[in-house]
Amino acid sequence: MDRAPGFGPGGWGFESLRACQFYVPNIAYFKKQCYLKISNILILSLKQETMKRSLQGQYVTVSTIGERVQAFIPTPLPPDPPIDWTPELRERFDSALLALGRLDSVSVLLPDTSLFLYVYMRKEAVLSSQIEGTQSSLSDLLLFELKQIPGVPLDDVQEVSNYVAAVYHGLQRLAEGFPVSLRLIREMHAILLNKGRGSQREPGEFRRSQNWIGGTRPGNASFVPPPPEKVIECMGTLELFLHDRPVRTSPLLKAALSHVQFETIHPFSDGNGRLGRLLITLLLCSEKILREPMLYLSLYFKSHRQRYYHLLDQVRLNGDWEAWLEFFAEAVEQTAEQAADTAQRLVKLAAEDRERITGLGRPSGSAIKVHRAMMERPIVSGTWLSEKTGLSQATVNTVLRHLEKLGIVSELTGSKRNRLFSYVGYISIMNSD
Repeated sequence: MDRAPGFGPGGWGFESLRACQFYVPNIAYFKKQCYLKISNILILSLKQETMKRSLQGQYVTVSTIGERVQAFIPTPLPPDPPIDWTPELRERFDSALLALGRLDSVSVLLPDTSLFLYVYMRKEAVLSSQIEGTQSSLSDLLLFELKQIPGVPLDDVQEVSNYVAAVYHGLQRLAEGFPVSLRLIREMHAILLNKGRGSQREPGEFRRSQNWIGGTRPGNASFVPPPPEKVIECMGTLELFLHDRPVRTSPLLKAALSHVQFETIHPFSDGNGRLGRLLITLLLCSEKILREPMLYLSLYFKSHRQRYYHLLDQVRLNGDWEAWLEFFAEAVEQTAEQAADTAQRLVKLAAEDRERITGLGRPSGSAIKVHRAMMERPIVSGTWLSEKTGLSQATVNTVLRHLEKLGIVSELTGSKRNRLFSYVGYISIMNSD
């Protein structure tokens, strides 16, 4: 019998179907099964054609620095046609939500969440800024905050410090009942670019000139965002989407879709990447998915940078939102699990070290105070510890000698004056990926 291509892997043509009458006893039943198979394939093909999306916006010709290029203006959210929630995509999102739930429960169980968040937020600031090309490490930032000279250019560390300040401002505004809005986004941007290299790039203001992504000039750029006169309109429709207009969108889906839209609009002259990543966590906090800002995706995006940029392009060009959502949900799930694991490891480390400290006998009371302070700031000076704990400088120095002998802290400078101490185990855990 001949096979007729076009009806699936085992696709039978109608000529073959007629030929079967000579070989199949129950030809009526066989015909019915073949017709059912063909119908199902045709229905599936029609569904796929219906779900197929095209360019998610429009190109307009703009002139900038002597070149004419095609700038992209995205279609407002939500996607049309709606997201195709396949069982696989639904399962991926369910897993991400479960991971977020576990992370949120860990934040409740922490003895003092602020002790964990202080350094964790700074680690995110470092990673997010590294994606943009800075060289600062977590230790560099902690030294900078102690008014010590880090081992990298000051502008690099200043940018990371600005990121931390922008995070705190956003969280404070949410605590005051302020919504995630264009006003809040501009406020955070103003802080993000307050000092350092970005201070001349219109902090807190939507751009008034054309920008581009990749390449050395607009003509060889990998992507050209909307022209400046369209930025406010694009951001206005994004704000409506964030506020569940025209339709309500579940928080995790909203965070995923709006991140792509923000990066596509690229509304500022500088700082778009950092602010776009920060808005993910801010949205999840504002929607009460997380009680504390414990989810940051910069490390995952940095580790999968090429795939990340490819998927953003596929959304814009082909409307492949589903592939982006799978990637985003995977990023959330893995990052949430890593954050929960890190928090639990820090709790375990603190408990083990406190137990060792209690074995010191008489100095243990003061040593516990110093230990707790170093859980908040794992790189410190003796002066800072004295001010933080209320202990005399002499007592702090004695305690630090005890903690050095126990292997809990390590002196960093090797000098006798202006010494700095590191909480070895804590820094080690935070630096591990």
